[in-house]
Amino acid sequence: MTAAATPRASAASGAASLESIRSHFPALARVHAGHSVAYFDGPGGTQVPTVVVDAMREYLLHHNANSHWNYPTSIETDTVIDATRAAAADFLNAEPNEVAFGANMTTLTFALSRALARTMAPGDEIIVTELDHHANVAPWVRLVAERGVIIKTARMDTASGRLDWASLERQFSARTRLLAIGASSNALGTVTAVARAAELAHSHGARAFVDAVAYAPHSLVDVRAIDCDFLACSAYKFYGPHLGVLYGKHALLAQLDVAKLAPAPSQAPDRWETGTLNFEALAGTTAAIDFLAALGDETVAGGSRRARLASTYDAQHERTEPLFGALWDGLASIRGITLYGAPPSDAPRSPTVAFTLANVDSRAVAIRLANEFGVFVPNGDFYAATVAERYGIGRSGWVRAGCACYTTAEEVERLVSGVRAISDDE
Repeated sequence: MTAAATPRASAASGAASLESIRSHFPALARVHAGHSVAYFDGPGGTQVPTVVVDAMREYLLHHNANSHWNYPTSIETDTVIDATRAAAADFLNAEPNEVAFGANMTTLTFALSRALARTMAPGDEIIVTELDHHANVAPWVRLVAERGVIIKTARMDTASGRLDWASLERQFSARTRLLAIGASSNALGTVTAVARAAELAHSHGARAFVDAVAYAPHSLVDVRAIDCDFLACSAYKFYGPHLGVLYGKHALLAQLDVAKLAPAPSQAPDRWETGTLNFEALAGTTAAIDFLAALGDETVAGGSRRARLASTYDAQHERTEPLFGALWDGLASIRGITLYGAPPSDAPRSPTVAFTLANVDSRAVAIRLANEFGVFVPNGDFYAATVAERYGIGRSGWVRAGCACYTTAEEVERLVSGVRAISDDE
């Protein structure tokens, strides 16, 4: 990232100011229904700073080529790949040779499930949880028909929206081969102690796969601290382009029998990247990670990218926690509303809330918020199908709102006021 693209720091904290952060997102200038658009759709995909678009444009206009050849633009493309592995490794606290890229988390998880299936026998068991996005359920369920694997499901506690740990512990047996678990619910914002879960899996001789898609935008991933065997996330959830990122312990990435073309590279992690990579998305992902690092205090710990990322996440937590608290409390005060999951004061969570209004279709709420208040929120089950089923959520699903690095107090107030107005009309 160039100095000109670096967000300006706040004199008080050394971290970037909200005004500075917002200046990097052209989407925030959009006006709808007479209002500046308030984007609360970040859990489905955040807005993108200019520096990310510039990096992708720069690659496509001046460096576009296939990889691993001997002319300059191809060599430059190899440099882009290496740079993104290094950036993603810093983001996850991994090594570059432990990071592979793909179209999205779902595609990568299907590839991983097929590779792991080749190590399993009929009757072997995989544990999933009711809290998870379907992308961390369906790839494993497919193995029931394909390999005779048994799927066990750990329950959630609907009162709190958290994992039922006693239920999880009951699922393990001598035949358990894998625990697939989410770090944060994409619907409820619930954060699960995945390091504890990975330790539990390893104590039974099983591997641990972590879905960190909804977690990574709000909490800094540390695969060493988690000690998971695999982890996946998506760059478009943390201000980047559509790209999936897979971490795996290098020995596992090297040993597993992954489907690949015979002439394709045989070394890890390249062997996991089927076909030609999306090089412009790689360039954009590096830019997104560098953008996040630039939001923190550049003087900490010698200014390493990982240390600056940690500083950024600390600063964002400090700002977002009271903001999300105000959002939760404001919504909770509205007549006829139901909020799902534990309040932010009761349990660790991402700044994401799912709610319904009595006697008002969630789709209608989303439409009115957009067209009357300029507030963009989605409705649905967000592929958290089992969570929706446990709560008896209908076809229109929840309304979901999530805070991002660019969310303001005024936007929170506008969202709350809009929901209150819709409720008062009923």
